[in-house]
Amino acid sequence: MTSIDVKELTKEYGGTRALDRLTCAIEPGRVTGFLGPNGAGKSTTMRLVLGLDRPTSGTVTVGGHRYATLPEPLRTVGALLDAQAAHGTRRARDHLRFLAVSNRLPARRVDEVLQETGLTAVAHRRIRTFSLGMRQRLGIAAALLGDPPVLMLDEPTNGLDPEGIIWMRHLLRRLADEGRTVLVSSHLMNETAVLADHLVVLGRGRLLADVPTADFIGRHSHPRVRVRTTDPGRLRSALLARGHTVTEDGDGRLLVDGATAEHVGVAAAREGVSVLELADERASLEQAYLALTSADAEFTAASSASAPAASEGV
Repeated sequence: MTSIDVKELTKEYGGTRALDRLTCAIEPGRVTGFLGPNGAGKSTTMRLVLGLDRPTSGTVTVGGHRYATLPEPLRTVGALLDAQAAHGTRRARDHLRFLAVSNRLPARRVDEVLQETGLTAVAHRRIRTFSLGMRQRLGIAAALLGDPPVLMLDEPTNGLDPEGIIWMRHLLRRLADEGRTVLVSSHLMNETAVLADHLVVLGRGRLLADVPTADFIGRHSHPRVRVRTTDPGRLRSALLARGHTVTEDGDGRLLVDGATAEHVGVAAAREGVSVLELADERASLEQAYLALTSADAEFTAASSASAPAASEGV
């Protein structure tokens, strides 16, 4: 098992501190979502992992080793930071062959990753003719080439069509289930909520959160229940008597703050009130993320209204 270990990592560019004593560990066997506003330090961290920049202080290692000391790095770390980085005049298969030869990888791996990423039919086309989604797939193919235990992907679903996004979800889940370390940086909250088991959140170069995704959402959620019944007045009185705050949403539903669907359901059953609709309302990952990072965003805009909470039917 191979983890990414970041300890007291600091990076300064001139008078700007991009990372401020960041400490965290990206563990194997799960998909870790890497989140933060623009300028939070996500790209800087990934570049430092790959030895593309040198830290001002602190360390970052992969499996206990600095990336620069790895003799065949593609066998340890597969990374996609920029889908546009591949030279446009090369053919897709040749691009992968060059990477394979430089890392002493068997030639068969080129055809295997082309097939796994759905690019076999276009392997002899020049990269400049590829769409953004095809370039993303080629970048994933390059990251998988060495069958590495660690994958680092920056916005991997960018440019993918719905079928490609579903394919990506299954791929990352399989890689994590195989015990690999998977780090995915993204600004797409809904997609991250589906993909990630764990979250590392940065703000202005500092660590804001390092928790399981479900716990992160739970910490930034205020429990509330939406309920519709055959006798709202009777249920409302029963809930008020139990100390709950109850309001109406205008469509005949009651909104009960500080309660769960289980509590409301039990109260309705005791009163003999039939329940037509009952749902917990919880914050989405996007709402939880914004609640945590709003003060750390590099660019912010005023909002006239907050987005509605996501709901789970019972």
